[in-house]
Amino acid sequence: MVDYRQLRDPNAEYTMRDLSAETMGVTNARGGGRDVEITDVQTTVVDGNYPWILVRVYTDAGVVGTGEAYWGGGDAEIIDRMTPFVVGENPLDIDRLYEHLIQKMSGEGSISGKVVSAISGIEIALHDVAGKILEVPAYQLVGGKYRDEVRIYCDLHTENEADPEACAAEAERVVDELGYDAIKFDLDVPSGHEKDRANRHLRGPEIDHKVEIVEAVTEAVGDRADVAFDCHWSFSAGSAKRLLAAVEEYDVWWVEDPIPPENHDVQREVTQSAPQTPVTVGENVYRTHGQRQLITDQAVDILAPDLPRVGGMRETRKIADLAAQFYIPIAMHNVSSPVGTMASAHVAAAIPNSLAVEYHSYELGWWEDLVEEDGLIEEGRMTIPEEPGLGLTLDLDAVAEHMVEGETLFAEA
Repeated sequence: MVDYRQLRDPNAEYTMRDLSAETMGVTNARGGGRDVEITDVQTTVVDGNYPWILVRVYTDAGVVGTGEAYWGGGDAEIIDRMTPFVVGENPLDIDRLYEHLIQKMSGEGSISGKVVSAISGIEIALHDVAGKILEVPAYQLVGGKYRDEVRIYCDLHTENEADPEACAAEAERVVDELGYDAIKFDLDVPSGHEKDRANRHLRGPEIDHKVEIVEAVTEAVGDRADVAFDCHWSFSAGSAKRLLAAVEEYDVWWVEDPIPPENHDVQREVTQSAPQTPVTVGENVYRTHGQRQLITDQAVDILAPDLPRVGGMRETRKIADLAAQFYIPIAMHNVSSPVGTMASAHVAAAIPNSLAVEYHSYELGWWEDLVEEDGLIEEGRMTIPEEPGLGLTLDLDAVAEHMVEGETLFAEA
């Protein structure tokens, strides 16, 4: 097997912007038990409804922090690759270490993609470590608290997602039985009228079918719940405009990602074409720099960064602050385990323009088993813990039980 910690990277070795403590001359002694060093970083991948990448940062004080990188392949190896860059560093210097990793990995793609999500996993774990060392909850590290609990919106699915009646029935069940007052369904579902899946064009009968889903769900829940709809970057600009216009008469919370995420100029045109239907974008855009044009060009009505993907907790806070200058609310995309979800909730508690945080695992019976705490989400709300760090304790037995095949469990604290 490749030893990624020993992999040579000339760019990292010779960068003129090395932000390590040694290079920066950050050597002064710190009182109050704050002279702490990182000793290791480890990962374990859990086979949830997504392959969740859990990250642990270990210190010489015996304090261990847990984070989560965005799901999928490659992040664990990238985290292993970056571990030598943070070993020996003080975990309290979160912002400098984040920028240090961005710079060190610039030659390997730290503008966006897997490198940023890998750094996000370490960054979240650093907040957990720092909170434990300083004996404060993580929200205190990103600005303090606006709210004690965060609204959670539930991403819903049915066995037949193209059936408007099935969607309406599931919406009613989740609202009535589980207590959510915010839900989301997919609109990029087969209608039976498709002629060509490659060209992104929506024919009239396809739009009619999507309107039937919107009508059925919104009428089923009425004013008991806000309802959003996700398109997963599926449609052309013209088709997106026609779809947004077609659903204007219904009480739609937002339509998410109607067009591909790369061209923000086109996104602005699509968003501004439908003043009555809010458009949400952001999960496939990285760091504050990536979100900037969406915000400053007013190309989005609601911004949806994914915290374990976009750069971590402080980066999400920075994005939210920029969005607040344009009066744009934040509805965090989230498909994480309890770790990433709680990290998102801590930031959502600390920003003024938080709208909601997504929950994507309501059908997974053991989601909460990964941590020792219970009752994380009740009546569509997540209460923010007052314990240090993220306020969660991993159940290592449960993690071991649900690891992906061939994975090994990281070390205990």
